[in-house]
Amino acid sequence: INAEYGKQWYQRRVRAIEEITTEGAKAMAPPVLEKEAPSAPVDESKLEEGEESEKGKLVPNSGNGANYDHYSFTQTLEELEVRVPLGGSYKSRDCKIDIKDRSLSVGLKGQEPIIKGELFAKILTDEAMWHLEDNRVVVLTLEKFNKVEWWGTIIKGDNEISTKKVQPENSKLGDLDGETRGMVEKMMYDQRQKAAGKPTSDDEKKAETMRKFMEQHPEMDFSKCKWG
Repeated sequence: INAEYGKQWYQRRVRAIEEITTEGAKAMAPPVLEKEAPSAPVDESKLEEGEESEKGKLVPNSGNGANYDHYSFTQTLEELEVRVPLGGSYKSRDCKIDIKDRSLSVGLKGQEPIIKGELFAKILTDEAMWHLEDNRVVVLTLEKFNKVEWWGTIIKGDNEISTKKVQPENSKLGDLDGETRGMVEKMMYDQRQKAAGKPTSDDEKKAETMRKFMEQHPEMDFSKCKWG
């Protein structure tokens, strides 16, 4: 009886140690980062008239950027966030980051860069920052030189998003100065008008000018005029 009891006690102890060890390993393991699905191409059947140039481009992700196999990015009118998974656990000292105003290289020392090439547009290098998230993802914050422009991608040559499908955050407009805010609001309005096949603000301004001219000159015949 004592031998059988001792055997059962030993087995219970082994199971308890295995459970503790397993749970401890899970707690110490680095978090598993979910990889977002690559951005899908726009539905060409839903493109409006005049949007032929958007064929083959990608639908923007929730951050107005794109998800690629080797990196992803989001953007506002003023800045970009680029996320580059390293494929393992590393320290900052293992990373090799080269940020210039018109080019970018991100990778690990002694290995080929994960991303490298000419930037879609110019950035302000003095404002550029990067850090290592969870020892697995390089996160870069880049400030745009032109703050009234949506980027199609980060590296030239990568598949671009359809900037006509971007959803601007109106809440951010309050952070801009008056002149810049006016330019952004005009750009946003024109973008919506073009997407709906309607005249832009410049077109409307020209039409209003012509309407007033016609009212001031009723003696003239405008019936044969062609409006551009």
